[in-house]
Amino acid sequence: MNKFFTFSFLLIIVVSITSCKFPLKPATGLEDQIIVFADSLEYQQLKPALSSALEKIIYTPQPEKLFILKRVNIESLDHYQNRKNIIFVAPLNSKSEISKYIRAVIDTSLEAQINTDSTVIISKYDLWAGNQLVTVLTAPTMKKLQEKIKRQSGNLIYAYQKISDKRLYQSLYNSHYEQKKIEAQFLKKYGWIIYVQADFQVAKDDSADNFVWIRRSPNSSMERWIFIHWIDNASLAYLNEDSIKAVRNEMTKKFYRTSDDKGYVVIAKDYFTSSAINFNGRYTILTQGLWELNIKGMGGPFINYTFYDEKTKRIYMIDGSVYAPRYFKRNLIQQMDVTLQSFLTKDEMSKKRQKDLLDALD
Repeated sequence: MNKFFTFSFLLIIVVSITSCKFPLKPATGLEDQIIVFADSLEYQQLKPALSSALEKIIYTPQPEKLFILKRVNIESLDHYQNRKNIIFVAPLNSKSEISKYIRAVIDTSLEAQINTDSTVIISKYDLWAGNQLVTVLTAPTMKKLQEKIKRQSGNLIYAYQKISDKRLYQSLYNSHYEQKKIEAQFLKKYGWIIYVQADFQVAKDDSADNFVWIRRSPNSSMERWIFIHWIDNASLAYLNEDSIKAVRNEMTKKFYRTSDDKGYVVIAKDYFTSSAINFNGRYTILTQGLWELNIKGMGGPFINYTFYDEKTKRIYMIDGSVYAPRYFKRNLIQQMDVTLQSFLTKDEMSKKRQKDLLDALD
């Protein structure tokens, strides 16, 4: 049984009384950095497991880490306690200062649980700052702690990715910069919406092919593309890797073409992955990888969600791509991912929100 969050509110680190009276200030620091409070010698033994769990490599096509670990001493707590992502890590049987600190901030019943249950991980949201995640990783011995980190690696990275997505969502979504008129047009014509930021423009709206393309910064060194494609009266047979590849390549061959019409976008062979996930309560195939031109010369990362909507009997494919050859693209593709997650069908929207959007057309 996974107990990653079971004891999230038993962490008894002392917080100032004022934090209970007033809203916490937002967490600070780099989005992809995790501050790790650890003894320097113990960290040498723990880093391989921590790095394997959290410093996963994605290819954009350059290798980039999902998160970057920064080890600091417990004496620096006051300086780093407002950072976005924090981990305290040490074995309980150690005499290190960080181990003493961990034993001091967990109660005896929780310590007993940690000693007998290898799955327990302590987590706390909004401890010292808003939208912050603090995790305590500990176990009776160094060996058991290393094993715990390896076993819980999926839960660890999932938790830090989700809180990061939440922070990014709040920074991206602003009603003042939302193109409600465009969203309302999609809702009225097609029965779905996706968040459209002020600097995105509609590049293609093809009702015959059930294809909509919005893009940001066309013909620049940092382009972002999103397309929504749907298949009416579809079957679940489309929800497999080969079909998704074929449909995506068909759409990009037709619509993602160079200005001279000689080149078009295809899925690159390298670093392609697919997995089944839950997307807004639906069984969904998540595919990620690299796109390239059939004539080579350009490329970048993409992320794609494909799912079946029972009420409309449609297969939906929502897809985000980045072209930014001069830049790191880890944060850019995360922005695409968070934007794709704003997709809603009409049936998922409240009547009030539908009315508010459609009023924008008047």
